[in-house]
Amino acid sequence: MGLNNYVTLGRSGLRVSPLCLGTMTFGTAWGWGSEDSTARIIFDRYLDVGGNFIDTADGYTNGKSEELLGKFIVERKVRDRVVLATKFTFSVEPGNPNAGGNGRKNIYRALESSLRRLKTDYIDLYWLHAWDTFTPVEEVLSTLNDLVRAGKVRHYGLSDTPAWYLTRAQTLAEKEGKEPLIALQLEYSLVERNIEREHVPAAQELGIGICPWSPLAGGFLTGKYKQDGNSGTGEGRLEKTKGSANPVFQKFTERNWRVLATLLDAARQIGRPPAQVALNWAATQPGITSTIIGATSVRQLDDNLASLELTIPPELRRQLDEASALPPLHPYIFFGGELNSMVMGGVNLQPWAAARATGAPTLNSATPEKASVAAR
Repeated sequence: MGLNNYVTLGRSGLRVSPLCLGTMTFGTAWGWGSEDSTARIIFDRYLDVGGNFIDTADGYTNGKSEELLGKFIVERKVRDRVVLATKFTFSVEPGNPNAGGNGRKNIYRALESSLRRLKTDYIDLYWLHAWDTFTPVEEVLSTLNDLVRAGKVRHYGLSDTPAWYLTRAQTLAEKEGKEPLIALQLEYSLVERNIEREHVPAAQELGIGICPWSPLAGGFLTGKYKQDGNSGTGEGRLEKTKGSANPVFQKFTERNWRVLATLLDAARQIGRPPAQVALNWAATQPGITSTIIGATSVRQLDDNLASLELTIPPELRRQLDEASALPPLHPYIFFGGELNSMVMGGVNLQPWAAARATGAPTLNSATPEKASVAAR
C-alpha cells in the first residue's frame, strides 16, 4: 500500500491518501517545528510520492501554518490536486467571546481569515476543532450546510466531540436533507484507544471516516523517551511540554510505559522502527480512513511513510492489542463476554456485513490490497 492507494473519505466521493500530512509543525512560533524552507521541502516530498491530503488549523503556529501552505500551494499550482483541510473553534482574541467557539458568527469570521491566509476561495474539508459545550448542534449544522451550498466549503467534519453530539448532527442532517458530515478527527494510538468505545462504532454505522491525530502519541511511541521515575526524559516535544497542564501532552504514565515496552519488543521482532509499527497499527485498525502524520524533517517524513510497507504478524498484533486494551467499564461489560453470551443464549451469532462478490468487476479493477483499503 502506498500514498497513492487513495480511499474515499467516509460516505463521500472525496478521495484522500491513507496518510494525511499534518502541518501543526509548519512554523516555529510555538518553540518547536520547522523553519519555512524545511516545511517547503516536506510539503514537496509528500506530494511527489503521491500524497494529496493536507491538514492544518487556523491557530496552528499562530496562523503561520496556513500562511505557509497557501504560499506553497500557489507557487506549485496544485490547488486542484490537493485536498486541503483546516479547522475553526479556538479563540484568536482573549476577552472577545465571539472570537472563538462554534457559533455562526465565529465560524464565518474564522473561515474568511483562513481563506485569506491559504490564498484560496474554498476549503475541501472544514473541521470543527472541538466541541465548545455551548453552541446548539442545530446552529453548527445549519451554518456548515450553508457554507457547503455556497461553495466556500466542499465537505465538513468534526474533531474532538462527544459521540452523542456527532450522532445527533448526522441524524439531523439525514432527516432534514442537509449536507452530512463525512469525517471525524480524534486522538487515537496504542496508548489512546478510548474512541473505540463509542466513536468508531458510531462512525461505522453512520458512514463517517475517521482520521486519527497523534498516532505516535506526540512522539512517545517512537521510543526516544526513557522512563524517569514518574516522568520521562528525552529530546522532543514531550520533553518541552511535560510541565504543561494540557492533558494531550501527559503521556508519561505507568500504563503507557508498559504499552511501549510491548511495542519495542514487537518492533525488534519485525525489524522495523517502533514508530513505523505504531503507525501501521493505527492506520490499519477498523474504521480508520486516513491517519494524520507530522514531520519536522524529510527523513522523519520518509520514515513515517514507510509504515505503509509493512505488515504486523497476527501474533504480534494480538500482543499489541492486549497490552493496550481498554479496561472493562460499565455499560460496555454487557456487550461482550459472559453477559453477552447470556443475551444470546449461549449460541454463536455473526452480524451481517456488506461485502463485494469475489469475482465482481470494478471500474478500476482493484487489487485485493486496494479492496481491503477501500473497505475501511
